[in-house]
Order: sequence, then C-alpha cells, then structure tokens
Amino acid sequence: MSITSFSFPTHIRFGAGARTEVREHLLGQGLKRPLIVTDKAIAALPLLDEFMTHLAGLEVAVFSEVFGNPLCSQVMDGAAAFKAHRADCVIGFGGGAALDVAKVVGIAATLKGDIVEYAWDHPNVRPIEKPLPYFVALPTTSGTGSEVGRSAVVSENETHLKRVIFSPKILARTVFADPELTLGLPPAITAATGMDALTHNIESYLSPAFHPLCDGIALEGARIAARSLVPAVQEPGNLAARSDMMMASMMGAIAFQKDLGAVHSCAHALGAVVDLHHGLANALMIDTVMAWNYEAAPQKFDELAHVCKVWGGGVEFVPWLRALKVRVGITGKLTAHGVREGHIPRLVEIAAADMCHQTNPRPCTAADFKRLFEKAL
Repeated sequence: MSITSFSFPTHIRFGAGARTEVREHLLGQGLKRPLIVTDKAIAALPLLDEFMTHLAGLEVAVFSEVFGNPLCSQVMDGAAAFKAHRADCVIGFGGGAALDVAKVVGIAATLKGDIVEYAWDHPNVRPIEKPLPYFVALPTTSGTGSEVGRSAVVSENETHLKRVIFSPKILARTVFADPELTLGLPPAITAATGMDALTHNIESYLSPAFHPLCDGIALEGARIAARSLVPAVQEPGNLAARSDMMMASMMGAIAFQKDLGAVHSCAHALGAVVDLHHGLANALMIDTVMAWNYEAAPQKFDELAHVCKVWGGGVEFVPWLRALKVRVGITGKLTAHGVREGHIPRLVEIAAADMCHQTNPRPCTAADFKRLFEKAL
C-alpha cells in the first residue's frame, strides 16, 4: 500500500449560543476592528443586528455585497472594505457564498494581484507568502460546510466559471457553529442546503480515493442528515434537527477532502450557466447521477442504505433519494428551474472540465455528462 497523507481541519465551538463567544475570543487575541463579511439577504434581516449586539466594544464594519454564486469582484470589493476600515480580522457570517468570500478577503487585502490569480489552476498561480488576517466563521445555513473547508469557490466575473482557491492557510482559526442562527431559514433554503450537505457525505463516501477517516465521517454525516433533514424543513423551530443538520454539513465538508464526484461537476456547470443555487443544483442531479453510479459501487450503496435506514438495501437508495426530495419540497426536473435543451452543450463542456468527477466511482466522459443532463432535463 502506498503512503498517504491525512489532515484534519480547525477548532470548532458548537452549540446554541456559540455566537455570543465571538467578542471575548477576538479580544483575547488582541483584535478589536473586525470586518464582518456577509451577504445582501442576511444584511437585511434582524439576524445580523442581533449578532452585532454581542460585539459591543469592538469597532465593527460590515461588507454585505455578497450575492448569488460569488464573483471575484465581490472578493476584491471586500478587500477594499477591509483596507478602508483598517480591519485587523475578518468575521465570516452567512452561508457558503459569504464564507467563501470571507475566507479569501484577507488574501486580496494583504497580498498582490487579483484573487483569481490564487486559484489552484491559474497558469501563473501566486503563492500565499505570509500569514493572513485572523478569520473566524459563523455559518447561518447547513449545507456547504464552508466554515471548516480549506477551499473557497469564486466565479470569474465575465465567464462565471468557478475557480477554487485551496490552502490550509485560509482555514478559519475558530468556527462558532450556532444552530440558533439557522432557525429563521425558510423551508426551501433549508431543503436545498440540506441536500447539499447530504450530497457531500454521499459523494465523498463513494469516491474511490483512499481515506478511511473520511469514509467514517461521511457515513455518520449521511446518517444524521437522513434522520433530520425532513424535520428541519417541516418543523423550522426544531433546534435538535437544526443542530443535526449543522453537524452533518460540517461533517460533509470535512469528509470531502477525500474528494467528490460527478454530481458536483454537474452542479458547478449549472451554477455557471444558469446561476442555479448550488444546493438546489446538487439536489436536482443527485438521483440521476447516483442511478448511473450504482453499478460501480453496489456494496457502498448497500452501506449508505444501511446508515440511512433505507429498507431494501442499495438498490432502493436512489428511489429513497427521489422520495426524500419530494418530502422536502424539491420537485420538478431541470426544465422547471430554467434549464433548456440549448444549455446542454455548454453544461457538458463545463462539467467535463470540472475536477470533481475525477473521483467519481464511475469514470465520466463528456458523452456521459450529455446523457445525464438530458435524463435530468
């Protein structure tokens, strides 16, 4: 067996009320001028104002120009806000988009060049040559798990192609995972982000890459999400279910350091071409891709069925996914969400070029992606 390196992410404070610890934590680090990076929707909600009441005594500025699938220009604008405030740290407060921008604002604020030049596949990728500003993360959704990830996904301004900045240096120093911050999420967002979390756990487990630590985390994350996604959607005030989904989200993001699969390649393409919400895109593609994947890993499907309590074993796992989507209100095929047949050539081009499918359990060609998108249409 070859030698394989493993790593594990950051310090986490988990539980209801964790958000109230941020002030003392930052003061303990000698930090007093945070820039909060959040999105436009959250900035308009009482959620941000309530969080700000726990930061009394700090000189706080807010950058809230994150929206949609985040663009490189949003990162650069956030960096300008960081410098204008003379900030000494960053607080990421929001869903995956806000947290991805928050992770890399410090790069753009303190190092040279445009943020896209730090993407891992840039032809002249710039190194992160010095320590970045102190960064803490507070997720307000349970889906991407970006708060514990060592990558940030931002899209090019013109093409909307997703670019990945990957480095342990962008990890949050501490995550304050407070499920009370998700209590106000509407059912549709709870469902889409929850399906994102479940997809992360499923795809990372099915990946043929060798990482038994991540396999264990992914299976437990799938088990937790399977039992709690429906109550989280149908009972918005159910704090136990909200806590479960926040944990499943973090577990999925930790597990996918093992890598993902073709569902995510499809979702990245859908985000680039029709700006579809990432979690919804995963949800719309997962059953189609998993039905195609089954023959490559039937024993792993059996194991997923077991932890998710799918009676009938692995052959029933895909029908269970389809039924789960209906139970949480995700219905219709791609056409119901703005995708047209004319989009397929560009979708296939982007999905085939995406790195995620390189660890799909079944090798996936451009012709395969064409068939998958047509079936999901």
